Amino acid sequence: MNESLVFAESNDDDFEVEGALRPTSLKEFIGQDRVKSQLGLVLEAANRRGGVCDHVLLSGPPGLGKTTLATIIATELGAPVRLTSGPALQHAGDVAAVLSSLQPGEVLFLDEIHRTARAAEEMLYLAMEDFRVDVMVGKGPGATAIPIDIAPFTLVGATTRAGMLPSPLRDRFGFTAHLDFYESADLATIIDRSARLLGVELTTEGAAELAGRCRGTPRIANRLLRRVRDWAQVHGTGVVDLDAAQKALELYEVDSLGLDRIDRAILDVLINRFDGGPVGLSTLAVAVAEEPETVESVCEPFLVRLGLLARTPRGRVATAAAWKHLGVVGAPKDVMGQESFELPL
Repeated sequence: MNESLVFAESNDDDFEVEGALRPTSLKEFIGQDRVKSQLGLVLEAANRRGGVCDHVLLSGPPGLGKTTLATIIATELGAPVRLTSGPALQHAGDVAAVLSSLQPGEVLFLDEIHRTARAAEEMLYLAMEDFRVDVMVGKGPGATAIPIDIAPFTLVGATTRAGMLPSPLRDRFGFTAHLDFYESADLATIIDRSARLLGVELTTEGAAELAGRCRGTPRIANRLLRRVRDWAQVHGTGVVDLDAAQKALELYEVDSLGLDRIDRAILDVLINRFDGGPVGLSTLAVAVAEEPETVESVCEPFLVRLGLLARTPRGRVATAAAWKHLGVVGAPKDVMGQESFELPL
């Protein structure tokens, strides 16, 4: 058989297996026990009533499973799911086109719902409550609103910034869930499951090492698993063990706390250029050659969670723990006036 055909077939098989990494039911979903219990009750009640489930809002940092939960909701309800995103809905006509084509009971997943245009949001209000949209026909004094009934549906909204949602939209969701970062034990279980699905031989120590460096995020855990698998196949024995995980993550510049190059660059700039801060967000972003939004929404939440960075009215400040982690001597008192700040376990 042609070697290129064999390579193409193996790649296709790999992509099919990676697509199966997402759990398809609440029972398979690992972690987020509080959210699972609450959501399971909502879905079970809807199934027993035989009606449409309440609209669901999922919030939390990227990579924690909001899209996966949306597809699970559809599966548990036995309904089809349609995927779209807030940036794709910029006009009222966009919303009307999507809603008018929904089947009865269908689940509409709206990712990054906080980025939906205001005109589109206002049309969602009526659709979520009364399952109706008003389409304007004509212009000026002769314009007429024509009401169009739409099939009952369940809207599942996902957002990384719940505070940016207007109250009228947020209040129309019957169930709101916030997803938290995962514990290391749950992440190790997720990594073990993904390794089995990918056909990767994984040791307990290797899983624990990956779980401690993936920032509490399953998406990052699965990505690091694939990269360590690559290293083990090229430079190691093919087994993802402790040694392979440490050497591979060192190559990809992921340190023992899960900090990557940008995270360390932020701390390095704060400490070595600005004596620990405070530094404004824009200045900090320019210093590390990144966009302010990237620094604020991607890097800062994890650094603050670890106690390496603090936000103050005057700007960002590196804590004593950050000085210690980078190995810089002479850390000043932290923003709370304490001599030292221990890293959380």
